[in-house]
Amino acid sequence: MSRTFDYKPKFVDIRVKKPDAEASPRARSDKPCDHVGCARAGRHMAPKGRDHEGQFWHFCREHVAAYNKRWNYFAGMSDGEWADYQAREEVGHRPTWTFRSGRLDQASQAARNGFSGGGDPFSLFGSRDPASARPEPAKRRFTRLQAKAFEALSLEEGADSAAIRARYAELVKRWHPDSNGGDRGAEEALQRVLNAYQTLKASGLV
Repeated sequence: MSRTFDYKPKFVDIRVKKPDAEASPRARSDKPCDHVGCARAGRHMAPKGRDHEGQFWHFCREHVAAYNKRWNYFAGMSDGEWADYQAREEVGHRPTWTFRSGRLDQASQAARNGFSGGGDPFSLFGSRDPASARPEPAKRRFTRLQAKAFEALSLEEGADSAAIRARYAELVKRWHPDSNGGDRGAEEALQRVLNAYQTLKASGLV
């Protein structure tokens, strides 16, 4: 086998680069280039200017490149217009609103009235009356044994130490055998008073 192997690489004859579309003849459906004297197709759009939003020139590739190099959006702007544009640029040219409340809205009306007209039902923003602004003291909760001790002394729950001592002295004098003529039937009532007083004293209420 003396025949030499003939190697042919594949795809060497494939055209990679497309032919220049600008050099191809303009189709009837193509817009002509807006550059004076140019007969090529105007396939590239370029904005007409700041005062012509949404309007475009149609150029060929050569003339659109030249147009873009010399085009200046800010040409002809006064100093005031330039400052206004910069201010709107900071917010992306979107509308903005102030955080200040309106003159007649409910919140501002309530603030002007000091929330005296029911605009602040939960007193979140304070009150003009210092007395009403003072927080109420937390009501102490008593155990069942302490509650029964107040009941044995015929006192309301939460009575102060002075009231407890006064009632204790009064009931001991009433139910003690030495004070009631030796009536032994009062011993049970006296024992209840003594136990009740000891309970409140151990709880730190006396």
